[in-house]
Amino acid sequence: MFSLNLFGSLKGQHDEEKRARQYREVLRRAARIGGDIFGPVPPGVRREFFCLDEKTWIWHEEWTDENGQLRIVTTRYDVRPNGILKAQDGQPYRYVELEEGKRLYKAMKMYGKLMHTEL
Repeated sequence: MFSLNLFGSLKGQHDEEKRARQYREVLRRAARIGGDIFGPVPPGVRREFFCLDEKTWIWHEEWTDENGQLRIVTTRYDVRPNGILKAQDGQPYRYVELEEGKRLYKAMKMYGKLMHTEL
């Protein structure tokens, strides 16, 4: 005889969706907190800096320029054993220079400290 535990599968799906929503909310909060690492965010600017996983970091900024145009810049950093790759707004990956790598490392450390205290 075939038996389907519909309630159990729905509950499992609901729990998974709830965990996914909670994860997204924590990530959004962490991104906002991370955006403050480099100083106060000016009015009308959205700035986020966050960690997707232990090797992937995102810098995202949105603002309206003097002509009223919405500007968006998203930078993805992939940390590799032989260096840090950077891609910005769909451009091909390239390795970051030493100074940018040092600034990113400093930001990553600050982010880690903030996440430990804020979340």
